[in-house]
Amino acid sequence: MIGSNLVKRLVREGHDVYVVDNLWRGKLEYLNDDEGKPVIDLDTHFFNYDLSQPNVADEIVENVDYVVHLADIVAGIDYVFSNQGDLFRQNNLINTNLFHSVRKAGKDKIKGLLYVGTACSFPLTRQNSLEVIPLKEEELFPALPESAYGWSKLMGQLEVGFIEKECGIPCCTLMFHNVYGSPCDYGERSQVIPALIRKAVNYPDEPFNVWGSGQQGRAFIHVNDIVDAICMALEKGWGHGWIQIGPSVCTSIKEIAETVVKISGKDIDIYYDTTKPEGDKARSADYSKAKAILGWEPKVKLEDGLKEQYQWIKNHIEAGK
Repeated sequence: MIGSNLVKRLVREGHDVYVVDNLWRGKLEYLNDDEGKPVIDLDTHFFNYDLSQPNVADEIVENVDYVVHLADIVAGIDYVFSNQGDLFRQNNLINTNLFHSVRKAGKDKIKGLLYVGTACSFPLTRQNSLEVIPLKEEELFPALPESAYGWSKLMGQLEVGFIEKECGIPCCTLMFHNVYGSPCDYGERSQVIPALIRKAVNYPDEPFNVWGSGQQGRAFIHVNDIVDAICMALEKGWGHGWIQIGPSVCTSIKEIAETVVKISGKDIDIYYDTTKPEGDKARSADYSKAKAILGWEPKVKLEDGLKEQYQWIKNHIEAGK
């Protein structure tokens, strides 16, 4: 979702973009323009590599100016909490292997390394209450993420810091809150918004079950706002440490579910399954650092973004994709 939209933006702006992806979640068709043609030359600019394997990115990294590291293993809450050990291992391998390629290329080759972290890395103690006080970057330590995913992304942030200090390569870490939009995975590994949209599209053939009480909340941010932040960071984000990207508003899953039902136009019975995990209770972002340094703030209204994603998923389900 993020990578494909970013590639299209960078190509439109005249950049020469190389992509590495093992297609665990992504699809090559997501790199197509409105006419169905790839926006990059897939024969020369796309590499189906598994970054958890050592040295695979060496040659590519040596021939680029900037590295934007979006790759990780992530999925919905069920997958994350059912595969913590493997997810932690894979993400650490992906990070350290790519960072080693950057180190070997050195500051004479690499003008900047942009790493994407996550709000899941903030301490559980700041996310275990429905009383929401926006998170600040300086609260990241002492560290206590709830999930192995949060820990693995935090390890990446630390390694980026070592690269910047020891190699002199300009670095930036953007900590994303809950990103939504299209294209997206809406199957069994999907995250909450695409999963709820899929259930609404399929209803009544698929029950509209919401995991948890629905009171838990997140700071949802549309992929277009995320791409804006990355592009701004490539210009102005170097040397400023960690920068949160997300809204100051925490939206409950109950509100998301009700909005999806409204968009669907169907008479849907919502069932809250309190036997299922909820994850962190609530969080939102104090994005004042992003505004001050990058000039960034969220623009896409939540309901507008949900309508766009609903239509995209509906179209793909009806087309049998």
